Amino acid sequence: MPYARELFSRVGEVVAVPGRPLPVEALTQAHALMVRSVTPVNAALLADSGVTFVGSATAGTDHVDEAWLREQGVGFSAAPGCNAIAVVEYVFSALLMLAERDGFQLRDKTVGIVGVGNVGRRLQARLNAWGGKTLLCDPPRARKEDVVSFLPLDALLRDADIVTLHTPLTKGGPDNTLHLIDDAVLAALPTGRILINACRGPVVDNSALLRVLQQGKDLRVVLDVWEPEPGLSLDLLARADVGTAHIAGYTLEGKARGTTQVFEGLCQFIGQPQQVPLSSLLPAPDITDVHVTAPLDQALLKRLVHLVYDVRRDDTLLRQSAGQAGGFDRLRKHYQERREWSSLRVTCSDEAPVFYGHAQVVHLEALRPLSAEEARDELARAEDVQLSDEDDYPPQVEDASDNVQLKIGCLRNDYGIPELLQFWSVADNVRFGGALMAVETAERLVQEYLE
Repeated sequence: MPYARELFSRVGEVVAVPGRPLPVEALTQAHALMVRSVTPVNAALLADSGVTFVGSATAGTDHVDEAWLREQGVGFSAAPGCNAIAVVEYVFSALLMLAERDGFQLRDKTVGIVGVGNVGRRLQARLNAWGGKTLLCDPPRARKEDVVSFLPLDALLRDADIVTLHTPLTKGGPDNTLHLIDDAVLAALPTGRILINACRGPVVDNSALLRVLQQGKDLRVVLDVWEPEPGLSLDLLARADVGTAHIAGYTLEGKARGTTQVFEGLCQFIGQPQQVPLSSLLPAPDITDVHVTAPLDQALLKRLVHLVYDVRRDDTLLRQSAGQAGGFDRLRKHYQERREWSSLRVTCSDEAPVFYGHAQVVHLEALRPLSAEEARDELARAEDVQLSDEDDYPPQVEDASDNVQLKIGCLRNDYGIPELLQFWSVADNVRFGGALMAVETAERLVQEYLE
């Protein structure tokens, strides 16, 4: 857990212990426990401990018995959305690799996104920014929001060329996702499809998937998560086009977000609230600036994406170590530092616009819901930001040569999710990297104002 000692030592003594398995005797003197997804947190672990607070530096919480924690009065904090950007960039890296290998244009494919939460909606935004078509399936949101754009799973599977899964693992009930992709679904899935699972391993019935691949069905498969872990099926790995060790969310930025979120949760719990800007923790990246002189096509995009992160590195490492005792966990524990796209500034010459009329989407995270008026007041204090009174949505980004300015017409809560506030900016033939500079400016505002 990066930066854990640096942060948590501000409020107490820090003792590091293995996460799988976690020695129960280590908890006898502990007041708070910080974990990642490899550690099941339940009565068996904590019943005889003095732990009064649990933090999980992960987006998913299916490894935590939250009901038991509530019954015992144990405080709990997770890190929803901490690794969402990392997972989106993992999916892009894999898709661009497959596109180059198999000779297709991502813009020509329809991508079905199952689960449109923190990861799914960011993935949709980036795919749409590149000109791709997306289909969405999210039954809980569809019921809550009555949005006609959501499709039933069978319709999405029928019409999508690429199916990518970003659901929580839910066992039972109307929104069960355990073995969501089972024998029947795989049998109905048209041949030639790409299936990506970067959420939770048991969302796909791994035995069923192995059977259809052994039977010769033409599917391309990208798996970052497995059933079970760490004891994944070597036969399934051998048949996967991309296989990695549950590291899709493992960027340095994503891990740091997770640590800071649970640290802030603990501080709130003990009555010592603190806020930690991410920029105060992260080191300078190895590569910071790239200047592009050619038009931005898919081949160039793939080179830029893989300059930051090439999924083939992790695929090779898993295949080399999967048969070794402890190999899966060793890859995760000693994961090579990986950065997000935002660590790289890309500028283009006059002849190479960054994007043509596609949206750049930035999600501004707030500790509490902000009204549009409050957000506008906060943003108005920032340099290089102009607020307009235009009602059109989304507002435009103006290229002011060396001084890119944002015209923010309106701000709203996205799909009724109160914790997330976002504004959208459109780069319409913006040159000199204006679109990316707009994104960078917006991300800076998150740190300086909305945190």
